[in-house]
Amino acid sequence: MRSTNVNRKYLSDTIEVELNSLTYTVRVYDNILAQRWLDALEDNLRKKKILEKNFCFLGFAGSTRNLAFLVKELNENIDQINSYKFDPLYEKIKKFTSEDFQYPASLPKGLCIDEPLMNKPGLRLKHESCNLLHRHFEKLQGTAWALSNYYRQADPKTKYAIRQLNLLCHEIESWVNSNWKSVVDPEWIRPSQITTFLNAPRYKLQAEDFELFKENRYDREIGGVYLHWSQVGKTLFEVFRDEDGKMLDEATCTEINHQKYYSGEFDVEWGRTITGVKNQFKQEEIESFKSWLAKNSYDWEDPSLALGYIKLGQVDIDSAFGFNASFEKIYEDMIDNLNIKKITIKRQKKVIECDFPYTLDSDEWKEMQIDFLKK
Repeated sequence: MRSTNVNRKYLSDTIEVELNSLTYTVRVYDNILAQRWLDALEDNLRKKKILEKNFCFLGFAGSTRNLAFLVKELNENIDQINSYKFDPLYEKIKKFTSEDFQYPASLPKGLCIDEPLMNKPGLRLKHESCNLLHRHFEKLQGTAWALSNYYRQADPKTKYAIRQLNLLCHEIESWVNSNWKSVVDPEWIRPSQITTFLNAPRYKLQAEDFELFKENRYDREIGGVYLHWSQVGKTLFEVFRDEDGKMLDEATCTEINHQKYYSGEFDVEWGRTITGVKNQFKQEEIESFKSWLAKNSYDWEDPSLALGYIKLGQVDIDSAFGFNASFEKIYEDMIDNLNIKKITIKRQKKVIECDFPYTLDSDEWKEMQIDFLKK
């Protein structure tokens, strides 16, 4: 399954990511942002930042981190937050159940091509609970450029718990969506890899960087490496999808945040390639999104809105999974390798590597993160 970006120029520098029994190579695009991003990733590796393995591989429907597991984790962190005596007091957060996030399997299931989504709600995601959970997180942590008073006064255990509200919210969303797809349309499961580090530094995007959003827009290629969303809030595209194209109201507007930062972190797309050129349903979605933007007084051509995903590079699919490997083959190979053991950057005159020997099964995994937050 070869890259569609045949005209791209690549740096001589490469990245190797070692999983349990599989290693893949990332070829990095030759542009100014990609070079700065690679420097930031190198800094994270040199400083041995903790890799957030509890928020790394999302959308793999066969993962043991299923909805019941994630809700249990979520409620344990809610208990920690509710037990902390904030000044001023923060409202008690109600605990969640699996039913709060997913419609029952007993309801009609299936795709809704030319009919309302709720005609077949079975196993679909309930956005309301995710939105509520995310609002709690935003109030408790604040933004990347203005941490809230609640987060500043919290002890390390509570800081950890606040962070988990956001991570688990996104992991729940991803698992429910993939679980639904695995039943109604398994070829279009959207697995991904979110490679983030605890307390990774953020840097401001430069003016020229924003044109890269327009260059790629919302295309997602299997094995594509994309700039990570390294701030709190939702993009306009996420709000458009979550609200099913409804007009913006004041409450929804407060959640919107245009990307203005980058970090030495990255996302990898492991789902089937979807582009606005080759996929009609994607073309139709983008046209609906552009119309929605105009109705809400936003300009599709305004680069400052960061409308799209910046692509930084491409996994060498052929060398990792075999020549012209199918999506099914890649998914089956990845499902047994949902653990990053090492990341290595190979540059012209130096090699930078960092091992990540800890796993989610390690007894000290949670304490490692809490100890790091004490610093």
